[in-house]
Amino acid sequence: MGKKHPNITHLNEIEPRMEQRGTKFGYSTKRLGPPSGAKALSCSWYEVAPGRSAFPHHFHCANEEALFILEGKGQVRLGEERAYVEQGDYIAFPVGPASAHSLKNTGTEPLRYLCFSTTVPTEVVGYPDSKKIGAVGTGDWSKGMAGAWIKILAKEQAPMDYYEGENAG
Repeated sequence: MGKKHPNITHLNEIEPRMEQRGTKFGYSTKRLGPPSGAKALSCSWYEVAPGRSAFPHHFHCANEEALFILEGKGQVRLGEERAYVEQGDYIAFPVGPASAHSLKNTGTEPLRYLCFSTTVPTEVVGYPDSKKIGAVGTGDWSKGMAGAWIKILAKEQAPMDYYEGENAG
């Protein structure tokens, strides 16, 4: 049987992408939005093994995110507070440092959830624990980071003058 409709995608039709770093980070994900024709709203399915987090603690300056827990248990860090989450919980992450967030699988089974996000094409991400800043500019989030025009991840540093390094004559 072929595809039902261009805006309908089944989870089993998407190849997973996997990432693993050390013993603390790792996940399997399937991006649902692009194959379904989504433009302004992203949705991805995630599976995280016990004891791991998908991403370091971070916040967004442009894109709002939300998670819906499908299976498993975890601990969300939202700002400086921590809360336990389980199947059926929905967690909103508004933009800004007060909503810095991360989610760790604290259960004994895989943690599965949906991650929703707006798709503002210019984004800056702050990492308060590691003092990094990420920035990306893209015309089309459907290609993910592969379609980025500009992307940079750097350590925070002392401010510099706007015209530093420019020939000001």
